[in-house]
Amino acid sequence: MRWRTPPRSGGLGVAAMSYVAVDYLRHLSPTWHARLQPALWSMLALIAISRVPYYRHWSAEFRYALPFVASMVFMLLALLFEALSVRSVTAVLGLEWHRDTPPLPDTGQWLLLASNEKLPQTIVDILRAPIIGLHHFLMLFMMLAFSVLFDSVEAPGLGLGARYMFTMAIGRLLRAITFASTILPSARPWCAYSRFRVPAYPHRWAQKYYVPYASDANAIRKIINLDIAYANTGSFLGEYRPDWGSMSFLIDFLRPTASEGSSWYSLLKKAGGGCNDLMYSGHMLVAVLTAMAWTEAYGGLSSVFIWLLVMHSAQREIRERHHYSVDCIVAIYVGILLWKMTGFIWPPKDARRDRRLSKLEKIQSRLIQAAKDSDMDGVRELLKEVELSSQEKSPGRSSNWLMWVFPCATIFSALTIVLLAFTYTSDG
Repeated sequence: MRWRTPPRSGGLGVAAMSYVAVDYLRHLSPTWHARLQPALWSMLALIAISRVPYYRHWSAEFRYALPFVASMVFMLLALLFEALSVRSVTAVLGLEWHRDTPPLPDTGQWLLLASNEKLPQTIVDILRAPIIGLHHFLMLFMMLAFSVLFDSVEAPGLGLGARYMFTMAIGRLLRAITFASTILPSARPWCAYSRFRVPAYPHRWAQKYYVPYASDANAIRKIINLDIAYANTGSFLGEYRPDWGSMSFLIDFLRPTASEGSSWYSLLKKAGGGCNDLMYSGHMLVAVLTAMAWTEAYGGLSSVFIWLLVMHSAQREIRERHHYSVDCIVAIYVGILLWKMTGFIWPPKDARRDRRLSKLEKIQSRLIQAAKDSDMDGVRELLKEVELSSQEKSPGRSSNWLMWVFPCATIFSALTIVLLAFTYTSDG
């Protein structure tokens, strides 16, 4: 993987730190936060828009428009599958199981509690402070992608965005498959009752294949020997079954109740997350992918700042019992490995070098002859041809209008995505 050398200007790092600091004012001084946050975002948006006429890589952005849209659709489908899986693993065992099943022993939680007794109170307060959240990491990536307008990050920005969303989609699919495979109890036993309205008792699948063999050692030994669900569970309780048409197959997975309405999609929007443990942490996956993108695309001391925010976020996830330690650890190395596996999307490796080499092969004999004749002007002209061959071709007159419309549509769409992401993830 090619790592970009640190940029000469630290403007992006300053902007990132300013954004995090200004947003934290909501906890220290809501009045100043209400004043400074709109001013900061307006200033950043205006600066970005002012650079649009001087951006030289719109043709490269245009080539990545389709992969960008395809990656976005893939990510949205992955998030839909994840939402279905979250509801399913919460619903199948019923609310009573979530309330009565104790959390798993977590040595990471023990370590943090012990550190509270040993560390100075100031440090403990910093570790407890809600400095960074999910929406911060999303916004930091948006800032990174927009920095292509200032040549701080290698173009195209849509290629970077496509890689980010494609990697996110793969990570979300793997996450959903992982936590749906084995259902783990939540570190917050009261969570399910506060978020979900599923039946209190287990689904008939769990009543037949899990409940009779959940705690009795002899029953577990017998089912291992027989390898068949031998217990007589009697008749099952009836459940609410709305008419979802072609989506009725989801009823057994989502377990709706009459109080939740008649739409299957509305069930997925009501809960902010699952209430059993979801291996691995989705918040940490977003954080790690943002840090990996920042490190590769921009580098410098600001990437160290981003990784420190990732570590702070991880210990808060454990400290506040949103996740077990294993969820955060797995999310970190899965995010790193997935990002390294998707390097074929961005940056466009060696494209310009290949064009240079191709042109150099064509003029090799002429270049050698000019060198033999000591024709320095001829050598310069030939080398200039090689350099020009590596540059992106300008669009013809017939497509000039497209190169004006496309930047406007791209900037408008990107700012809209920023606004939507900030709105719908501002609560974490």
